[in-house]
Amino acid sequence: MSRLGIRVTAIVLAGISWTAAMAMGAEPTASLKEGKPDLKSAGPLTFGPEGILFVGDTQGAALFAIDTRDATPAAQKGPVQVKDLAGKIAAMLGTEARQVQVNDLAVNPRSGTVYVSVARGRGPEAIPMIIRVNGDGRLEELSLDNVRFAKAEVPNAPAPNAQQRGRSLRSQVITDLAYVDGRVFLAGLSNEEFSSRLISIPFPFSSEGIDGAAIEIYHGSHARFETKSPIRTFVIYRIQNEPHMLAAYTCTPLVKVPVAELKAGAHIKGTTIAELGNGNNPLDMIVYQKDGKDFILMTNSNRGVMKIPTEGAGTAAGITEPVRGTKGLGYETVASLKGVVQMDQLDGQHAVILVQNPNGLNLETIELP
Repeated sequence: MSRLGIRVTAIVLAGISWTAAMAMGAEPTASLKEGKPDLKSAGPLTFGPEGILFVGDTQGAALFAIDTRDATPAAQKGPVQVKDLAGKIAAMLGTEARQVQVNDLAVNPRSGTVYVSVARGRGPEAIPMIIRVNGDGRLEELSLDNVRFAKAEVPNAPAPNAQQRGRSLRSQVITDLAYVDGRVFLAGLSNEEFSSRLISIPFPFSSEGIDGAAIEIYHGSHARFETKSPIRTFVIYRIQNEPHMLAAYTCTPLVKVPVAELKAGAHIKGTTIAELGNGNNPLDMIVYQKDGKDFILMTNSNRGVMKIPTEGAGTAAGITEPVRGTKGLGYETVASLKGVVQMDQLDGQHAVILVQNPNGLNLETIELP
């Protein structure tokens, strides 16, 4: 990585004709066809409209939209609790817990059902699966035979065997997903010069061409340009009723980018609104409201769970000089939450979390702090 003074991250946008999608009537299921998705892996998850689950396939460098047929609104979303989730999935599949890797979770906002992406086995030969957890804690596999689905290829992905510092680059082609206002946003790495990027794909999927835009941000704790570190996790958050991307990177700058500026051929300066401490990898984040105020809840590899007030995010001038320690938006550490590796919001008062502890991986429901 270069040690120059400003951090530049490229964001490539899939300009897959939004007007074309509108011409199709923008029916959410318009691009879905019945069959079996050729998933090579199951990684990041997020939900779209009408029970449609988006699945990031890092090995196949593709995004899948799958109709879960789980679109009936729940009268009440009850808490979900499952101890030793990997062990229970292994028992259901007739294998050992060490042969089950849970990659991500997403809560269906209509039904409250929890979905987790799973790899059965290890390495490139692992079998991708989607497991859902019902309100009573019962597990079942989401069958991928004869489902309605659509597929969008992720362009310019790193080669399957590409590595950096011994770490697979292909495994980072999709690091996080979000669906907002008819578009799916994907963060991850490409094989291009500015390899960190965000792809925006209108949904329903179409076959139009792809355009790109670059984003420049400053990483205060590194005090340098970086082009190869991907967004680790992000949310879309409205500031003055305009959607913005709030993205967290390794070591841990929090960056604000107006979604409206992400246009083909543009060069955009993102605003670094917080430095949350180096030596850390952000894992997941959500936005929620508590007592009339908005907060980000972000879990990290080394710094626990942070509760970050969004007040000031819209007017923050941005960090443009080297930083030691933390600066910008402040946070408090939620001491009661330890070992959290993934999270998603269940309703206005609760979230579902995956917690790693010495006895295994637990699925828990918590009250939002």
